[in-house]
Amino acid sequence: MSASPFITAIRRHAAERPDAPALSCGDTRLDWAGLAAAVDQAAAAFQRQGVAPGDHIAVVAAPSLDYVVLFLGGVAAGACMVPMPNKSGARTLERLIADCAPRILFVDEAAVETLKDYKADGATVIALDKIALDSGPTGTLALDDFLAGATRAAEPQLSSDLPFNIIYSSGTTGTPKGIVHTSDMRFRQASRDTFMLDAESIMLLATPLYSNTTLLPLLATVVHGGHVVLMPKFDTDAYLRTAEAVRATHTMLVPVQYQRIVAHPRFDDFDLSAFVVKQCTSAPLPVEVKRALITRWPGRFLEVYGTTEGGCTIILDAAAYPDKLATVGRPPPGTDIRIVDPHGNEVPRGGTGEIVGRSALMMTGYHGRPDDTEALKWRDREGNVFYRSGDLGAFDAEGFLKIMGRKKDVVISGGFNVYASDLESVLLEHPAVREAAVIGIPSEAWGETPWAVVVLHDGSSADADEIRGWANERLDRMQRLAGVEIRPALPRSDIGKILKQELRAAYWPPAGAGSKKGAVQR
Repeated sequence: MSASPFITAIRRHAAERPDAPALSCGDTRLDWAGLAAAVDQAAAAFQRQGVAPGDHIAVVAAPSLDYVVLFLGGVAAGACMVPMPNKSGARTLERLIADCAPRILFVDEAAVETLKDYKADGATVIALDKIALDSGPTGTLALDDFLAGATRAAEPQLSSDLPFNIIYSSGTTGTPKGIVHTSDMRFRQASRDTFMLDAESIMLLATPLYSNTTLLPLLATVVHGGHVVLMPKFDTDAYLRTAEAVRATHTMLVPVQYQRIVAHPRFDDFDLSAFVVKQCTSAPLPVEVKRALITRWPGRFLEVYGTTEGGCTIILDAAAYPDKLATVGRPPPGTDIRIVDPHGNEVPRGGTGEIVGRSALMMTGYHGRPDDTEALKWRDREGNVFYRSGDLGAFDAEGFLKIMGRKKDVVISGGFNVYASDLESVLLEHPAVREAAVIGIPSEAWGETPWAVVVLHDGSSADADEIRGWANERLDRMQRLAGVEIRPALPRSDIGKILKQELRAAYWPPAGAGSKKGAVQR
């Protein structure tokens, strides 16, 4: 093929509805004609810098119009876009940059501060604002200079299996795994009519652009010709005011955001009657919040269970199945979900096991990590490849899936994955700590938050607050511990495995008991 289908869609919208709004962020806005021109200028600038199809372009920045234009401009040039978790610490970001080896790296003021010791190695660094330009590495270019004089881009020859993006999930253990999606897969994903998008849709997004949670609805709205409204930073009151002002019809949020919104003291005073569909993903959503969303907030509410790797997708149309709010729904057409035991055997309906899935919307693999890609796969008797989710679940008699827990020991805090083993390894570096176990406990602010239980070396006298402060100085912001508890011993099985379920029992109510108890603020 020649042009990316995303770019073809943008040009079509620009020809048919040039003055219709396409993208807004704060007080800035682009109509479809303006977006098409800006994207083409960015593509031409990339080509002038020598960017060829398949080259990596990374962005470490907060959401903005420039961010989206550059992302789409890279797509137009055939580049593989790599949005990076801008809230991560320097050590994490430097590892990600080294892993993807971008040809061009875009940074904003906050990113430059985080990466103040970063030495650009083969990447052209481009600043998105003046402070980033003044403080960036030697040789940093200004965005205006990068774009100046760029005219219409040459049409690159692109293949449908060209890498479209690399998405890094937050909090990964060891060397981060970059999830690679192809252009063809992304366009088919964005073109679906599952979420009732059209040219009149107004999609309000308030999650980071490096997250698949944001990218997917953004790309889908672009394909369908709707209007994307970006919030640079989420704030409950600002979200509600913006939703009312722009007459938002669609949104995608993570559970902790929905929890904060419905708990807003004036929630019922805002006019949200324009909403058609609300989506939620990234973490479990309490039943009482789902109930509030279908009774107090107009429009359909769809809970989407899935993985960035693809294959495992389950959707709950909550209002249509109010008696199934404790589940995450059923697989959509074209998705095959199985439940397997630890030996890889399928379990009968009602049995609990790991969730594996297969569909036409799956990644090609982890960037540069073929062994990890292969380890993710489960094959049925016919040899069909499914991707493992790492989660445990069970289907009920009607085919609705209930999540029973996580196979991998992950704390999902504010919609972000925090791996307990990462935190435990830091705690074990403390001179007084002999053993450490990290669990997720209920948090009013984040849904759940990391909590550590430690055993001290004999004779040590460190206190819990000192250990917590010491560890948090060494952790990324989203990894920080809410608290540390010191015990004389950790509960273990007969073979010595730490029984984390026993640790969690003090903080989480039994299944079906209602609200979480002992929730903490962080």
